[in-house]
Amino acid sequence: MTSIVNNKESRFAKVQRILDEAAGKSSADYGGLGRFWGRSHAEFLKTVVHGIPMIAPVEEKSKSCCGTSTSDGGKTRADRSGLIQGLRGETPFDGMTFPRLPWGGNPLSDDDIGFIADWINDGCPAKDRESAVFPLEEQKLEFKLVDAQKFRLANFEATPRAAVEVAPAEPAPAPSGKGLKQRLNLDCLSETQLEQLRFAFRELYELNKWPQDRRSYNNQALIHQNHCQHGWEKFLPWHRVYLYEFEQAMQDVCPGITMPYWDWTMAQYVPEDPTNGWILPKSFKAFLTGKSIHDLRQTIPSFSVEECKTLLKIKDVHYTTLSAFFDAVEEHLSKKFTVGDYRKRLIDALLESNSLWYPLRYPAQYPNNQTINQANHYHYPGVRDMEEIQSLRTFRDYGGGDSYNDSFGFLDQNPHNTLHIWTGGMNPTPAKAGPVPENRNRGVQISGRRFHSREDMYSQPTYGDMFSNLTASYDPVFWPLHANIDRLWWEWQQANPSSLPVDLDGILTPWSYTIRDTLDIHQFGYEYVKGNFNFPAQIDEPISRFVSKPVTLPATLLKFREAEVRLHQVPQLVRSCFIRVFLNLPDANYQTPLNHPNYAGYASVFGHGPCYGGPGHCDLPPSQSRPYDRRERNHNTPRNMRINVSTALRRIMDSGGRDIQITLVVIGADYREEKDLLRMDRLSLTFLD
Repeated sequence: MTSIVNNKESRFAKVQRILDEAAGKSSADYGGLGRFWGRSHAEFLKTVVHGIPMIAPVEEKSKSCCGTSTSDGGKTRADRSGLIQGLRGETPFDGMTFPRLPWGGNPLSDDDIGFIADWINDGCPAKDRESAVFPLEEQKLEFKLVDAQKFRLANFEATPRAAVEVAPAEPAPAPSGKGLKQRLNLDCLSETQLEQLRFAFRELYELNKWPQDRRSYNNQALIHQNHCQHGWEKFLPWHRVYLYEFEQAMQDVCPGITMPYWDWTMAQYVPEDPTNGWILPKSFKAFLTGKSIHDLRQTIPSFSVEECKTLLKIKDVHYTTLSAFFDAVEEHLSKKFTVGDYRKRLIDALLESNSLWYPLRYPAQYPNNQTINQANHYHYPGVRDMEEIQSLRTFRDYGGGDSYNDSFGFLDQNPHNTLHIWTGGMNPTPAKAGPVPENRNRGVQISGRRFHSREDMYSQPTYGDMFSNLTASYDPVFWPLHANIDRLWWEWQQANPSSLPVDLDGILTPWSYTIRDTLDIHQFGYEYVKGNFNFPAQIDEPISRFVSKPVTLPATLLKFREAEVRLHQVPQLVRSCFIRVFLNLPDANYQTPLNHPNYAGYASVFGHGPCYGGPGHCDLPPSQSRPYDRRERNHNTPRNMRINVSTALRRIMDSGGRDIQITLVVIGADYREEKDLLRMDRLSLTFLD
């Protein structure tokens, strides 16, 4: 028996609710539009995000000679709408140009996408109501669940499972597939970018269910255990390849993601007194989300409603060490929740909340509350240490000599070894205590462990996994630490291009790369930048003036080595021109003088003149050559341009400015404004450490 109930909610309102719930706590603002589905019905239907209509216009259909429709391959209005393309993850929302919708939120179910598509195909009505059919027995059951659901909605937020790249109004890496991918400063990432990183790690952990899958986290970590190179000239090249291979595995499960780097000398780590600093990146610390607390109601043993409400007092509080977390649990609940199965369930909740946290990690913890220097005579690497190391001139001193395990480079010793010991630390409550070993690789237990199994996560070893080369790569913090080692080497390479390892043809096992293959990171398709703002353009539309949306610089980007305005994918231009850059001067034009304080720099372009070829000679080439096309690069291949704007930007910041707007003015050889000439895919404001 069924009952038909008229729902008070209109279909348009339900569409808005579905999108709102999927977006969750995402702060993505869609190029300044905000949550565009929350606008009025008329505005929603006209919304265009970065040139893509979210709701496709009604199309007049014509018939071909055989009677079939000639409109866009027979696609429905929903199929042509950017909203549906984005929700399905179709081009251009497949991660190559833009991430899947909603940005920073959870993917929609097929049913919800179908509901929105039907609403669009029905003409996007504003006020119609839907009718729902419920079996009476199910309706009664739903009534019984109301109180529990109200409790959940009132007290807990959803933790996004899938994460995506952020919108151009936030610091963001370059869109995937458009030139070099960017490894960003870990502490400059937005929350949506961090969720993307957590998602990638979760997916690699999930692959541990298939022991033979080479992409699984355990198999990736096992490479370091069996093949890592330290103490000689292969240390830096080998780890460059290792990072690249791991990053590729991440991109298999999360396209476009890159490995951020951890700059441990930033002010929040207080290098001169590190025990009073952050100790670890905040994103790698332990915390509970509302969802993970709520899920404790279903565990064995389970937590009561009152116990969960009590745990809400420490929701989203970040704990550097596991012992500090359980101290808080004991304070708010009782000691029984810090041992046995209750302890295991809380570790489960921490792992669910943050896949970058790792329970076998005891950062900056040593016996008798000793400092790292007192425990083993190492000291935390500060700014001065790094300046001295970066000033070295020979590769033997910097990266190591050609004798295995007998010629450590300075970078290998401190900061590398020091930060392994700093992040690994020693368990203050181990199952079996032991002294600080003289050889740190003999301190950890390898035999009998089932790495990354849940029982392994509950264990109480004496030493954290980062303490030893044999187990370090099982801890997620291993990767951003080594990304920074790689960044430091790359910067050193720019200053010392002739300082090389001895055996450039040495093989880096278990792969077939040679040391020579690793000398240019651009061959691996990445670069290091501290942070980035992207402003989309249309490569098919010529530009005479370009005025960006204003962006506010976060505190993490106020200190930088260099700032650049970059023009991406600029095709060969017919006429020569100058491209002048102004900051916070949207009305700048070709008459604005170069001594204006907001003038930031320029690029000059030498035009190739009228086309002398036949049809198609000067068309933009495809983004990828045809298979087996071995010819040199097409003369019209788009190029990237960089303009150093550091001086002008610092001038604005010194006067208290934090909001930055970029204006480009294109000026021809006659020093007048040049219209219908410049084309580019996007513009970015990029910061370098």
